[in-house]
Amino acid sequence: MKFVLACWGSRGDLEPCVAVGRELQLRGHDVRMAVPPDQIGFAEKAGLAAVAYGVDWSASMVVTRKFLNSFYRKPWRIPDLISFVRDEWEVVTQCWGDMSSTLMSLADGADLLLTGQSWEEQASNVAEHYKIPLTALHYNPVRANSYAVAAYEALYWRLTKKLEDAQRRELGLPKATSPAPRRITERGSLELQAYDEACFPGLAAAWAKFDGRQLSQRPFVGALTLQWHTDVDEEIAAWIAEGTPPISFGFGSIPVDSPTDTMAMIGAACAQLGERALVCSAGSDFTNGPRFEHVKVVETMDYAAIFPTCRAVVHRGGSGTTAAALRAGVPTLILWKLPDQRMWGTQVKRLEVGTARRFSTATEKRLVADLRTILAPQYVAQAREFATRMTDPSKGVAAAADHVEKFARLSRVG
Repeated sequence: MKFVLACWGSRGDLEPCVAVGRELQLRGHDVRMAVPPDQIGFAEKAGLAAVAYGVDWSASMVVTRKFLNSFYRKPWRIPDLISFVRDEWEVVTQCWGDMSSTLMSLADGADLLLTGQSWEEQASNVAEHYKIPLTALHYNPVRANSYAVAAYEALYWRLTKKLEDAQRRELGLPKATSPAPRRITERGSLELQAYDEACFPGLAAAWAKFDGRQLSQRPFVGALTLQWHTDVDEEIAAWIAEGTPPISFGFGSIPVDSPTDTMAMIGAACAQLGERALVCSAGSDFTNGPRFEHVKVVETMDYAAIFPTCRAVVHRGGSGTTAAALRAGVPTLILWKLPDQRMWGTQVKRLEVGTARRFSTATEKRLVADLRTILAPQYVAQAREFATRMTDPSKGVAAAADHVEKFARLSRVG
C-alpha cells in the first residue's frame, strides 16, 4: 500500500510520524513524507523519501519567539503584539497554499493520508478530495473533551475560515460548516494518541461522554520514538560513572534567550546542592558561557539510554522529552515556554512526579528550591512507580503501524 505522511514542526514534532513511517516501510509499504524544508535531512536519515512542506520550522519560530516574549513580559504593548500577529499570519497564509499543493501531488493514488498534529485541517481536505482515509497522529490531547476546548476550536476555525474556504474551493469541495476537528471525527477518521493514557487519567471516558468517541477510535499507543543512539552516549556514560548521578538539563530545539545566563544559573544552583549537571545544548549555543567542573555539556544524546542514569531531568516540556523522563523513572522539572509545554508541566505536577514553572521566571534561587522539591523521596518513589505504567517505545510504534494498516485495509474494502 501507499502511505503519505504529512507533518510540520520541530524534530520532536516529526519524530512520532517518522517512527511510524519507518515501521510501515520496513513492512514493505510505499511511504512518502512531507516535512518542513529544514527537516528533510532528518526524515532521509531514517531512510524515508521526503519533500518540502511549507516554510522552514526554524524560520517560523523566530516570529513565534518574539510574540511569546512580548506577550508574557510586556502584554500591555499592544502595537508590538499586533505586529507579531501580523507576521505570524503571513506565515500561516504562505504555508496553507503551499502545503495544499504539495499534498495534492503527493497523495494522488495513496491508500491513506496520515497527518501530524499541526495543519491537520488542510490535510483533511486533501484526503476528502481524494476520498481516501485520514489518520491524525496526536502527541498531545488536542481533541475537545469540554465545551471550553470546543469553543477554542470554533474560534480558530473562524480565524482561518477564509483560507480553508479558498482551499476547499480549489479542491472542488463545498464550504465547511463546522471546525475541522469535528469534521475529522464525524468522518470516522483514525485518531492515534501518541502518548500514554496513564498521563491523562479519565481522558478516554471524558471523550466518550463529550462526543461519543470510544477508545478503539482514539487508541493510545504511547509516545513514539526512533530510539537512536548517538556517538557521544558512551562518553556520557563514562563521565556519569566517574561520580554521582547528575541532573540532566535540556531545552530542545528552541534556543534559550540567554545561554550565558542559563548556564550560570545551572552551574550555581547545582553547586549549592552539591550536584553534577549534564546539559544537552540541542538548539542552544553554550560555547561562550561560563565553565564549571561539575557541569558537562553535550550537543545531543540518547534520552532513553541516559535519563535512567540521572537523578532528575530538567527540560522544556516537549511531549517526547516528557515521555522519556517518565519512562526513565526519575522526577522531572519542566521549565516551559510554549502552551503545550505548560500543559505537560501541569500534568507532571498532577501526577506528583515533578513540578513546573515558566522558563522566564526561573532564577538561581527558584531553581534550587524546585530541584530540592523534586529530589525529595516521595517524588523519587512516585516517578519510579509511574514508569511501570508507561508503554515500551518499540511496542508503541508497532501498535501504531498495526492500527494504520488495519484502518487502510478496512477503508479500502468499505
